[in-house]
Amino acid sequence: MKNNFEKLNNKIIKCTKCTRLVNFRNQISKNKRKKYINESYWGKPITGFGDSKAKILIVGLAPAAHGGTRTGRVFTGDQSSDFLYKCLYAAQISNQKSSLHVNDGLKLKKTFITTALKCVPPKDKPLKTELNNCFHYFNNEIYLLKKIKVVVALGKIAFDACVQFYKKKNLISKKLIFVHGKSYKLKDGKILLACYHPSPRNVNTKRINFKKMKNLFIKAKSLT
Repeated sequence: MKNNFEKLNNKIIKCTKCTRLVNFRNQISKNKRKKYINESYWGKPITGFGDSKAKILIVGLAPAAHGGTRTGRVFTGDQSSDFLYKCLYAAQISNQKSSLHVNDGLKLKKTFITTALKCVPPKDKPLKTELNNCFHYFNNEIYLLKKIKVVVALGKIAFDACVQFYKKKNLISKKLIFVHGKSYKLKDGKILLACYHPSPRNVNTKRINFKKMKNLFIKAKSLT
């Protein structure tokens, strides 16, 4: 299993299929945010990480410009990850409350985190062709994660990407609507669970809060 993931991750990291995304991630890595000016940005596609025997798969749309694209790990080193890991820790899914850098000792319990798109897109809006290119990698991750029971989509765009992916595999036959906490059973037996994105905007506007997010992850565990 480990060797299979290593082979897949090496392919992902070396990917240059989408010229627009390659150019954009290179641009971000050169035009660094002021607070990270002395850091070396990862500037390559992002792989998933976590427990290879995971029962829960958490899916974001793409790595953040100055989070994952900088650190080399999705949901690491930005405000969204700060809130996300407080909730995952409270739900006893992660071993620590923060995700700061790749070697910070973070471990996930029966959970794997990835993105539908492996590179940050301009304005957080991927093209259909870009998503289709990355669905090949996403499909391989799911194939290797044999024990997945629940897929948690973080945010409507990630939810829509998951729906598009599962429609291509003929595992969805009806229209699925994004509602926080709503779960849908797929034809392969997995459950797709919709969740608000842990972004500062959603937290500040009180669309999502600590209790609501923590309870969603507790619900995800109960569905496994």
